[in-house]
Amino acid sequence: MTKRLIAEFLGTFWLVFGGCGSAVLAATFPEVGIGLLGVAFAFGLTVLTMAYAVGGISGGHFNPAVSIGLLAAGRFPAKDIIPYVMAQVIGAILASAVLYSVVSGKADFTSIGGFATNGYGDASPGKYSMQAALVTEVMLTFMFLMIILGATSGRVPAGFAPIAIGLALTLIHLISIPVTNTSVNPARSTGPALFVGGIALQQLWLFWLAPIVGAILAGFAHKTLMGDEPTA
Repeated sequence: MTKRLIAEFLGTFWLVFGGCGSAVLAATFPEVGIGLLGVAFAFGLTVLTMAYAVGGISGGHFNPAVSIGLLAAGRFPAKDIIPYVMAQVIGAILASAVLYSVVSGKADFTSIGGFATNGYGDASPGKYSMQAALVTEVMLTFMFLMIILGATSGRVPAGFAPIAIGLALTLIHLISIPVTNTSVNPARSTGPALFVGGIALQQLWLFWLAPIVGAILAGFAHKTLMGDEPTA
């Protein structure tokens, strides 16, 4: 269990530092900014790379919603949920702390700004409503878990799941960065929000509730569609 929790910590750390770091440091950097497309790929690449690096140890969840969705699908034991979620959240917070130390080292630093936090209403990049954010996060987390559960099924070729999962997360970001700045991961939302405070913390509840609801629905849906099956 210790090795599994360290793997989850490392994977979530890399997801938050790599994904949020690309948004904070590189998205609009003068002349060579990577933009929305670059940030979307950065998040997908973090999951793809760490799924191959440590997924064989812990299963490569890196996301409380994924762990809960796997539980709903009968793929993960309930006794391991709390330790996994704690490791994931700690990884996200530490990654945010390291990212903050980098951002605050810039010569003209005055504020961390949005710090890649998630939000709705005035905190949404495109000023989308709470209802729009809720629907988006539930639906996209549902589809993310359906892809994860399908790609890791024993009915598909083994070894390719991280590619499908990484590309799915990239697509999810391409769709929803304008709406919520994309969460589908409560740990990813929590780390940056703790450093920004204010409205980011006030709205954090939605980015726990919506991904968990979407993940549970996907877990039950996959279990109903596929029945008992071996995992890859």
